[in-house]
Amino acid sequence: MKKVTTSFILLLVCVLVALSAKAQKSYRWEGIVQDQENSQALWGASIQLQDRPQGTLTDSKGHFVLTSNQSFVVIQVRFLGYETESLVLDAKQKSPIIRLKKSSFMYDEVVVKSTRADGNSAMAFSNVGAKELAKSNLGQDMPVLLNFTPSIVTTSDAGAGIGYTGIRIRGTDATRVNVTINGIPVNDSESQGTYWVNMPDFASSVASVQIQRGVGTSTNGAGAFGGSVNMQTNTFEKDAYAEINASGGSFGTLKTTLKLGTGLMAGKWILDGRLSRVVSDGYIDRSFSNLQSAYVSGAYFGKKSFYRVNYFTGKEKTFQSWYGTPESRVNNDLEGMKAYIERNWLSDAEAKNLLESGRTYNYYTYPNQTDNYAQDHYQLLTHHSLGTHWDLDLNGHYTYGRGYYEEYKADASLSKYGLAPINLGSVSLTSTNLVRRKWLDNDFYGSTFALNFDANQGFKFTFGGAWNRYIGRHFGEVISGENLPSSYLGHRWYQSRSQKTDFNMYVKMNYALAAKWQSYLDLQYRTVGYKMQGTADKMQDIGQTWTYHFFNPKFGLTHQLGESSKIYASVSVGSKEPSRQDFIDNPGTTPRSEFLTDYELGFERSATSYSFQLNAYRMQYRDQLVLTGAVNSVGEAIRTNVPESYRMGIEASLNYRLSNHFTWQANATLSQNKVLNFVESIPDYDTGGVKSVNHGNSDIAYSPSTIAGSQLTYSWKGLETTLLTKYVGQQYLDNTSSENRKLKAYWTQDIRFIYPIKTSWAKQLQASLLLNNVANSLYSSNGYTYSYVYDQQVITENFHYPQAGFNFLLGLFIRL
Repeated sequence: MKKVTTSFILLLVCVLVALSAKAQKSYRWEGIVQDQENSQALWGASIQLQDRPQGTLTDSKGHFVLTSNQSFVVIQVRFLGYETESLVLDAKQKSPIIRLKKSSFMYDEVVVKSTRADGNSAMAFSNVGAKELAKSNLGQDMPVLLNFTPSIVTTSDAGAGIGYTGIRIRGTDATRVNVTINGIPVNDSESQGTYWVNMPDFASSVASVQIQRGVGTSTNGAGAFGGSVNMQTNTFEKDAYAEINASGGSFGTLKTTLKLGTGLMAGKWILDGRLSRVVSDGYIDRSFSNLQSAYVSGAYFGKKSFYRVNYFTGKEKTFQSWYGTPESRVNNDLEGMKAYIERNWLSDAEAKNLLESGRTYNYYTYPNQTDNYAQDHYQLLTHHSLGTHWDLDLNGHYTYGRGYYEEYKADASLSKYGLAPINLGSVSLTSTNLVRRKWLDNDFYGSTFALNFDANQGFKFTFGGAWNRYIGRHFGEVISGENLPSSYLGHRWYQSRSQKTDFNMYVKMNYALAAKWQSYLDLQYRTVGYKMQGTADKMQDIGQTWTYHFFNPKFGLTHQLGESSKIYASVSVGSKEPSRQDFIDNPGTTPRSEFLTDYELGFERSATSYSFQLNAYRMQYRDQLVLTGAVNSVGEAIRTNVPESYRMGIEASLNYRLSNHFTWQANATLSQNKVLNFVESIPDYDTGGVKSVNHGNSDIAYSPSTIAGSQLTYSWKGLETTLLTKYVGQQYLDNTSSENRKLKAYWTQDIRFIYPIKTSWAKQLQASLLLNNVANSLYSSNGYTYSYVYDQQVITENFHYPQAGFNFLLGLFIRL
């Protein structure tokens, strides 16, 4: 009850602050935003108070209403394709007519407009700009930088936010979060997840991020079953620049970044580049990361066309920390550790490692138990003005990935690698200690397009689509081992080729039904084709072909309640094919597609000193793929379809300027996440069968009922000090709602200092200090579990991923 009460209080405070602010004396302005050349109304132009949270959008007639508790304010007016206008509004002046001038350049924002939500999209989303990302960008991965946005939980295998990190939105994992860069899909086509470790320091090249919750507007790549992360790189830099960003801190962390830009050359050309290196020892034993990346982008700006070529690459070498830490080790339970050692037949060396390591325990001790992977991305982004009301985005992309992870396997059975016994005279070895490498070599390429119509008269239309193909080559090699003859070295025990083709077409429309009513319609058709051949790592034949057809409609309404308030509602359908691993793990059976209907209802209000959003949702799933405890013929856990499940909750967020020195950003999510009539399958090693347990309506794994975040910032004479607080409620490790299979709720508190230093030789010089987990909270943000029956007892093994206690990062930023 304590966690629910705490979040309820936070939510109530948000509401009370909004209501109290409403009672302040206010001044009112009305205005119209038009095209300077033809006086045509601009629908959807952004009106933002300078240095204040309040903002609004123009309606289909270009009209806007703005209130403030000050008699004069400075506003910024923005509209895509036009120059930004800043002007002062005085309470004594008449309603202004603001005429925007068309930009001489097609700015980079055009490449993401067809995939992003706006104020009339009737869905929940958050925007994070480059300035906000930079405040905490001291080496940690993108998920960690987004940690304080609503309904998000992040985790790190190595415990320090560098290396393998993950993000969940509304409790859904990475395979259900659609990620795009400039509208190009990033999710791995086979696993459907996103591996941020392959894009080290990518945040340094990101201009803005939009996080959508629910089905959202995702049109390219894997289906969004919980959220989307839409990133846009580049921003228009008219003048030449150079940036150096260096940071370091706990666990041997060191990040160095160099950025260069030519500015606008000959009135048409721009070239930008970045080099980065991030190294860290990690919090978990031996969990080091050595990450390198580069980014190069060149653009041509014409009067009616825009072309940009992006190349970015990432190379990573990380020591594996995937195994997790036994719960008894996390809890320092000596008897529990001894029992774990006995029932898992740990060797003396393995037992010593477990007993003496503490919370930073890592199961892997082989010196080169590493993951090694490199990924190159190529993007061609183009935008063309086809007339007064029409424009076209036409893009192409190619990604090449390759790498392996190396593993030591003790007492490995030679027959499982297709190898004959080793004859050592009078002894014939059927098993030995060996080292293997599992390789992945893949290509991903395709094209996206969007044809846009905007008459700025209450109707906007987009017809778009994408064709993408993925080819993945998997193989495993034995590279060394005890007593292995030379003929066995380099032996490939499995090899496969998978091909996945993804094609979609969509139509999106915004229509002004009346002066205060806006509608949104999105109709998407998507088809997916799988073709797999060869063998997987258990030498099983995976040859098969599948084709899927999906229709995903979305509809929303937005109603302007008053000058600064609106309400919206939407219904969206999402559908998703099984992953490659679902097919491999389920020989002889066919996993079904998953379907989601997402209902959203929201309220927004903004005023001079605050903006407030409240969103309710219900996400109804059919045939969701979850871990039930079932195992396949070789004893590995598999995902199976459950007929019905749902997520429902309330999200609240507040941006409040308390005074000239204090600002507060807060959010809270209260939710209920259930599988209906969940049946757990427990392998029974006594009988060789399966024990089934019906748990009724149980909680969905990794779905905390309470998530809350807060950023309280104090600014004084340039120094910015922020207290960052995060609360995540308890999470069950599986879908049984079992009290002995869960992660405890946790609080974290971070303190961030940012101080600009005035100097004549640099345009900007800034020092940053980030103190993470200052209360030294000992918590785990992720884990897993499995159970089995042995000797007529149900044995459950829980594993956690402990996160670092108090640690720090110190950075210096220079812009010339």
